[in-house]
Amino acid sequence: MSNRMPGSTPGFLVWRLANKWRVAVDRAVTPLGLTHAQYSLVASLHGMQRAGERPSQRRLADHTGLEALYVSKLARALESAGLIERTRDPRDPRAMQLTLTEQGQAVTRQAIAVVQELHQQLLEPLGGPDAQRTRVLTDELTTLLDAPLTPSVPNEPTRQGTRP
Repeated sequence: MSNRMPGSTPGFLVWRLANKWRVAVDRAVTPLGLTHAQYSLVASLHGMQRAGERPSQRRLADHTGLEALYVSKLARALESAGLIERTRDPRDPRAMQLTLTEQGQAVTRQAIAVVQELHQQLLEPLGGPDAQRTRVLTDELTTLLDAPLTPSVPNEPTRQGTRP
């Protein structure tokens, strides 16, 4: 499989890179009993807890970019594995707050170390995680992620030339 793909669109390349990284992270965290999606959840939760936050499932979904229903499913599986606790939010009985258990903290710290090592390897072609090229890539990706999308409606007839 060639790294150079002439004529490829940016969307295709982002999709390929995202899949490459997802598979690499999946393989790296599987020995710790995690999937890439579960890792994203526990690593985010770890960072939020270190900042003094006790997020709801909804807040964690917003933070990770995962669908709330998927976060709920992941959270239940992580709770069954003894890695997180889900408790009712005293301010909103419909919401569930998430915290890492001691076991969850230990597994998450190991997973973060493994993934940081993997990121070092994945970013080496740009000079590593702290390189200028990596910072530029991060800035460009952030710009794209921050840009709002206007959903298009397929096969919507245009109103051009019509009267109300």
